[in-house]
Amino acid sequence: MIVCSSRQMMRLLHTILFVSVLVVVYTEIVEATTTGNKSVEVTKGINGLEKVILRQTHGSSVEVYLYGAHVTSWKNEQGEELIFLSSKAIFSPPKPIRGGIPTVFPQFSNLGSLQSHGFARNRFWTIDNKPSPDTFKVTNGVFVDLLLKPTEEDLKIWPHRFEFRMRVTLTPGGDLVLTSCIRNTDDVGKPFTFTFAHHTYFSVSNISEVEVKGMAKLDYLDNLQNRTRFTETKDTITIDSEFDRIYLSTPKKVAVLDHGNKRTVFVRKDGLPDAVVWNPWEKKAKTIVDLREDEYKYMIAVEAAAIEKPVTLQPGEEWKGRLELSTRH
Repeated sequence: MIVCSSRQMMRLLHTILFVSVLVVVYTEIVEATTTGNKSVEVTKGINGLEKVILRQTHGSSVEVYLYGAHVTSWKNEQGEELIFLSSKAIFSPPKPIRGGIPTVFPQFSNLGSLQSHGFARNRFWTIDNKPSPDTFKVTNGVFVDLLLKPTEEDLKIWPHRFEFRMRVTLTPGGDLVLTSCIRNTDDVGKPFTFTFAHHTYFSVSNISEVEVKGMAKLDYLDNLQNRTRFTETKDTITIDSEFDRIYLSTPKKVAVLDHGNKRTVFVRKDGLPDAVVWNPWEKKAKTIVDLREDEYKYMIAVEAAAIEKPVTLQPGEEWKGRLELSTRH
């Protein structure tokens, strides 16, 4: 049996603690430099606007601007761009950015008194370095947490206090995940109601080569016919003219097939029951100033949304939505 004095015991404990700290630090350094799951870069983008770049070891990446919490790029391991961004996109606040993944909140389209698609997409978000551990589950991948709170000007046009937190994640396999949490922080007991969408523009080889699956026999609102309600009769959606529909109560998984690129993008969603499918086609494209006339051929918007049944939050309540995008060749 070994007997130690109190002084020797203290020295031993300090040594053990010091070695333990070294092991933890070394482990974190090794993980950061070898797994590739901790690659986050904050830098300046177009017109000096701040953006965050997420990277994985095998080559996939995501780019998100703090202006609008707007995803402007998602590339796979081969470096192929999966998100469409207009060549004429305007990176000049307060203009929204054409293409990518704009976040629509608190109003979809003109379904209310606000500007079309609300104001979240043309506000400056902040990086949330200390998110509550209860907000999001443990994330597998590299991520950034973004936060939006209303300004006094926002409260004049939409008098509701809220916290909108969004986690943008790039998984080790190259999937893109957007997780949203919106909380009513009003302290005077006022509920509020909102509609929501991730207005995702996908890059495609040619719109004539694209099919969307998952909408068969579903009801939809046709925005080209004053949102008249119809039922989808086709098993697969193809587009050969202007197309703008809100599909209702859609499945949690929708597929976008691009035969030209021999690629399928899967759209998985939770808390977002509706799905918008949109392409402006030739005539309308000519009227969109921040879209080149022929670019309608190389994009399709398939949006995860909550539109038909607006979300209502009482003070202290929160809503969560999740969008996961993955690809397969």
